[in-house]
Amino acid sequence: MNKNILIIAGEASGDLHGASLINEMKKNNSSLLFYGIGGDKMVAEGLNPLYHINKMAFLGFVEVIKHLPFIRKVRKDVIELVKAKNIKNVILIDYPGFNLNLAEKLKNNGIKIFYYISPQLWAWGSGRIEKIKKFIDKMIVLFPFEEKLYRENGIDVAFVGHPLIHQIDEYKFDTKEDLFNKHGLDLSKEILLLLPGSRKQEIEKIFPAIIGGALKVASEFNLQVVVGCADSINKSEFKSYSDASGYKVIKNITYDLIKYSKLGIIKSGTSTLEAALLGLPMMIVYKTNSLTYLIGKSLVKLKHIGLANIVAGKSVVPELIQERVNEVEILKIARSFLTDTELYNYTKKELAGIRKLLSENHASEVAAKVICGSLL
Repeated sequence: MNKNILIIAGEASGDLHGASLINEMKKNNSSLLFYGIGGDKMVAEGLNPLYHINKMAFLGFVEVIKHLPFIRKVRKDVIELVKAKNIKNVILIDYPGFNLNLAEKLKNNGIKIFYYISPQLWAWGSGRIEKIKKFIDKMIVLFPFEEKLYRENGIDVAFVGHPLIHQIDEYKFDTKEDLFNKHGLDLSKEILLLLPGSRKQEIEKIFPAIIGGALKVASEFNLQVVVGCADSINKSEFKSYSDASGYKVIKNITYDLIKYSKLGIIKSGTSTLEAALLGLPMMIVYKTNSLTYLIGKSLVKLKHIGLANIVAGKSVVPELIQERVNEVEILKIARSFLTDTELYNYTKKELAGIRKLLSENHASEVAAKVICGSLL
């Protein structure tokens, strides 16, 4: 068996899942060596990084086109690394624009390709399914409806459950008092939590559009505004996207912040599922380049944009998209949550039901066993 493994994650959520996967794979086989692209969490678990994810966080069609020369260079460097290290096993984590293209380049070199965390084919239609059939040896998926989709299309697939459930269950939370004292928060005020994304382009579009409304909500309902900052973002950057004051930026403790918040304004993505699993009523926001949105809208086949609503199969929490991400809409939704106790409690109950739709497996452990049992 070849002990050198290429693993590629392109964003913060992929770094989290990749780190957990590396940890579990090393429990199965301590001689494995990991090379590729990841973030601080994957590096801490032993990844030898060719590039850090903070260089890879492009958002949308337009932004990708702007960065094409760099993307091509990264792909070329990855292929050279595979040759230099005689790598025979590749693990791709989400990040489909880059990863599916890379799979196509690597497939004809006697390499086995595993894909952990599926591209959202159920959102984007079936265009990518032929690529997956052609270039991916094993899909490892988080949702039961994904397993059904791949099986129906004759693709080798394993459903392992969602790693967030175990990560949250194992997480050591601070007490509310310790958290507030550590970060200079006011114990007499509840938190209005903003999670505007883990990429610069997301924050640039979303943060200025939500901070004004958030501060008005906080003033009206005696809340304090806290911005959860991803690993991949420098805290100081928030000041460059908005000249508003009166909020705190806190890094690397998203779960604690979600647990002790009253309400969330959260960018669509993994964070909405984290908030759902921790029972935080929220509004989901999405705002991007207008051209990117128009192209995406013509392709996407979903009624909902937030993972919490997608998994539930219905609108559990409200979604604000593009021009609707504004002060008036934010204030309107916040008022409905914060003045209607029945609605607030009903939403918490509906969010609790989302967990029951996901497997209780320790997903990273199961995924590691699936991969380690099939390595070349």
